[in-house]
Amino acid sequence: MKQLFFILPVISGIFWGSSGIFVRTLTDAGMNSATILTCRMAIAVVILFFVILFFDRSLLRIRLKDIWLFAGGGILGTLGLNLCYNEAINRLTLSLAAVLLSLAPIFVLLLAAVLFREKITGKKVGCMLLAILGCAFVSGIFEASSSLTWSAAGIAIGIASAFFYAFYSIFSKLSMEHGYHPLTVTFYCLLLITIVLIPLTDWPVVGDFVGLSPVKNTGFLLLHSLCAYVMPYILYTVSLSHIEAGKASILASGEPVAAMVFGLFFYDEIPTALSVLGLVLTITALTLLSLPDRRLSVHSHRQDKS
Repeated sequence: MKQLFFILPVISGIFWGSSGIFVRTLTDAGMNSATILTCRMAIAVVILFFVILFFDRSLLRIRLKDIWLFAGGGILGTLGLNLCYNEAINRLTLSLAAVLLSLAPIFVLLLAAVLFREKITGKKVGCMLLAILGCAFVSGIFEASSSLTWSAAGIAIGIASAFFYAFYSIFSKLSMEHGYHPLTVTFYCLLLITIVLIPLTDWPVVGDFVGLSPVKNTGFLLLHSLCAYVMPYILYTVSLSHIEAGKASILASGEPVAAMVFGLFFYDEIPTALSVLGLVLTITALTLLSLPDRRLSVHSHRQDKS
């Protein structure tokens, strides 16, 4: 049974990697980023509400004085992340957009150093430089004849998505330090995002999209929310209750690989040898970054024995 829990983060990474397919399809249907996000988040809010209601309704309780935590994680973090990532998907290849988003741990380290005074070690610096080099390879900027789609603006927006993702991680950490469950944090972040997006949504376009084929397109919107947000998050959260967080994050780091495969099959985004090498370098760097410090682990082990 334990083997199953190691598969869950991998499935989460595949789900996250599929989000580009939905974003591009809805963009082609005439939806802007805000409208796409509203469709994703509103459905996710409803689903998570019933999930929490079914398993533990006490998770819906929050202290009003802590609303700033959910506003920071939701409006500043998740909203900024999704707006930038959606735009990056439309400007870059799916794999490059996913690789740039996966740089979030680097910004988490930098923000944690400033906010929580966490030490930046030589290992962390080395991993950051290796990840950046890998992203450069994936982008295709070293290949004059590369068929990969990229632009300076697209790369900047992709990096911004990782920056906002880091903010979400920081605020989530603060929220959980205040005693809130991950599902509570996610639900209220999504709820605040949905409230902000409602007046910015192009509802006639949504109506036209659903009206073209009510059953098919409504199902597509539901599948978009499930695959891009609800299912990967639930599976990842379940895995965290049975395996170490570091191992879970490593297993879920296959998102760029999944995005590359989806881009190949759905959009003929054929990767070059250098871009595949860059992908391997980036995932390796982020994997090393996620591993606990060996000296710290040995020290803790010796303390436990004593």
